[in-house]
Amino acid sequence: MTDVQTQPPAAPEVAGPPKGRPFAWPLGLAGAVLVIFGSCLSWSYDGSILNDLSIDLYPGGLQILAIIVAVVALVLLVADKGKLGWWLDTTAGLRALGSGLALFMVLTLAAISVESDGLINVNPGGYISLVGALLLAVAAWLMPLRHGLRDMSKAKSPAWAEILAIALLMAALLFTAAYALGLDDAWLFILCLVFIATVAVALFRVGAMSWISHAGQRHRKVLTLASFAVAFLFPFTQDGSDANMSIATSVLVFAATAMGLNIVVGLAGLLDLGYIAFLGSGAYVAATLSESAFATIGWKPPFLVVVLVGACVAALLGLVIGSPTLRVSGDYLAIVTLGFGEIFRFAMFNLDGNNGPNLTNGPNGIPGIPDLVLFGWDFGATRHPFGFEITRFSNYYFLLLILTGGVILVFSRLNSSRIGRGWVAIREDEKAAEAMGVNVFGLKLLAFAVGAFLAGLAGTIKAHQDGAVSPDQYIFLESAFLLAAIVLGGMGTIAGVLLGATILKLLPEKLRFFSEYRLLLFGITLVLMMRFRPEGLVASRRRQLEFHEEDEQLADEVEHQLVEEAK
Repeated sequence: MTDVQTQPPAAPEVAGPPKGRPFAWPLGLAGAVLVIFGSCLSWSYDGSILNDLSIDLYPGGLQILAIIVAVVALVLLVADKGKLGWWLDTTAGLRALGSGLALFMVLTLAAISVESDGLINVNPGGYISLVGALLLAVAAWLMPLRHGLRDMSKAKSPAWAEILAIALLMAALLFTAAYALGLDDAWLFILCLVFIATVAVALFRVGAMSWISHAGQRHRKVLTLASFAVAFLFPFTQDGSDANMSIATSVLVFAATAMGLNIVVGLAGLLDLGYIAFLGSGAYVAATLSESAFATIGWKPPFLVVVLVGACVAALLGLVIGSPTLRVSGDYLAIVTLGFGEIFRFAMFNLDGNNGPNLTNGPNGIPGIPDLVLFGWDFGATRHPFGFEITRFSNYYFLLLILTGGVILVFSRLNSSRIGRGWVAIREDEKAAEAMGVNVFGLKLLAFAVGAFLAGLAGTIKAHQDGAVSPDQYIFLESAFLLAAIVLGGMGTIAGVLLGATILKLLPEKLRFFSEYRLLLFGITLVLMMRFRPEGLVASRRRQLEFHEEDEQLADEVEHQLVEEAK
């Protein structure tokens, strides 16, 4: 038997860039230049579609997006030949840009063909840009990967540069959100999403987002302030659009509710399929105590009192459902909570004065809920500060933004506390947590109560924003979408839940022509996420460490097996 000596892997060569096919770099350069040249020419014969792409030397919106991607590709190609290429994974970024740009051009030509009845209406500029995008994609895939010769996140940068990068990123997010929501054409919106996804994936692959992420950790207060500044300025970019602001307020209600569910599912690991009932309980409390002519309770307290009452009623329901059912777990808990959600909905149907006391007006619900008036501020009035039109939905948007900020603060504080660590311990291994002295039942009950309390807060505002409540608003599908927002965005994270809630609320509203297949797309998306990124779009650090440890363990097992076979 011979001894097998394992040697550490050799360090990467730093004498020069990895060698690849010599024609790949100039091919990529030619492709990027062709995209820019073609985008300056006419793409479509019909100027009435896709915001007019028919004028030479006057790029339209989609042409400008293609030029932006091509310019970024040129920057990466130049960086690949310089010292900056040792910090940036330029080839990975170029592959993302080339593939995304090729998809963008194919879909654009398909949109022109569909909207104007045939490819005959595609002008030469469109074909030139398509050829350039394909050349860029082929060249990028022929170039060798660098495999991260240096860690971009460890690059030392001045504090002002990091703060400036955070500010520019937030400004880009504000501009992109305003531009995307302003697109009424479904094809334009889809192509804008492809552009956003292409640039985002390229930034992640190249390592730039890793550097920005670490810069955000070093300047957390600046990042938080910039995020809320962007969210606050968003209504001023919508030019008084009630449709877009209605979507934005729905996203905030959905996000605040999902953040409460994130405590139950993401931190404590309790599968709740009836969580929408807690949002409904808060909404019904606000409706019955409102000034509506259909309200069934004569007591009309101030709204701040109504908020507390609605949240406490929701928390009480959380305790009621949690106390007898949290002795079970897994699938059984999911079935019980699903039953609770349906019980709530049918109870709202039956509290109509015939089958029970008249509290909810049964299936008719409580319409005519008046707008809020807080400290003399009428949320139903339209105002024009500094020449900007602030409508009813914008007023509610600001209120919901404050609520969402408070919910995020509660979640982050709990996540960092001993209670949060206890929830995570229960999620990972309930028996081990109990053996270490964690009060498993008490912490589970607390998770249900706190999550329900936060949902009740959002429900009280939602009732006044919608102007009516009815049992049909709180069906099981809404609970499923809340859970999907957490799974899609990333369980146990703040940014992930906000991103997931935005995606699941925004896309159905902007893609109504695809409404018949919405659930099909929804299911396919979740399956793909579970296959390729089970930790979600924004993975928590804890879960990243878990997957990293699993990969290391698997690598150690493979190495050990190879050594044994060699012996």
